Amino acid sequence: MLEYIFFDPRPWRLFIDFLRDRGLEPESTDEEQGLLVRLPDDTDDRLMDEIEARYDELLDMNEQLFAEQEGEAHVHRAGVSVSLSDGRVVEAGVPPELLNRILQVIGTDELGLFVSAIVDAVENPDERPFCQRD
Repeated sequence: MLEYIFFDPRPWRLFIDFLRDRGLEPESTDEEQGLLVRLPDDTDDRLMDEIEARYDELLDMNEQLFAEQEGEAHVHRAGVSVSLSDGRVVEAGVPPELLNRILQVIGTDELGLFVSAIVDAVENPDERPFCQRD
């Protein structure tokens, strides 16, 4: 699943409406770590570019609204949702500058695949040399 997080309900609802207008049925939940929107990993690649662009716009709006509500000290945080094999989802704190640099080069879907590969390697270690794996 691809996950998108918001901290203010206004851009969260706009994003859900945007996805529904494109014929998608996103999962949306209000969880402890924030307001989440989830899409299947197999979402059409052509549509993903449009989704990522809209998410970036709404993330800027989200940050602005959050700053107004909570004050500037709370805005400079970033995290990556990590789905564990037991079904739990945890947040890994990442320096915002680093996450911004990463997301300038790859999309959130690619970042999700990368993080999932690391989680799988940690939860299911394979001691064989890398060249001997399938």
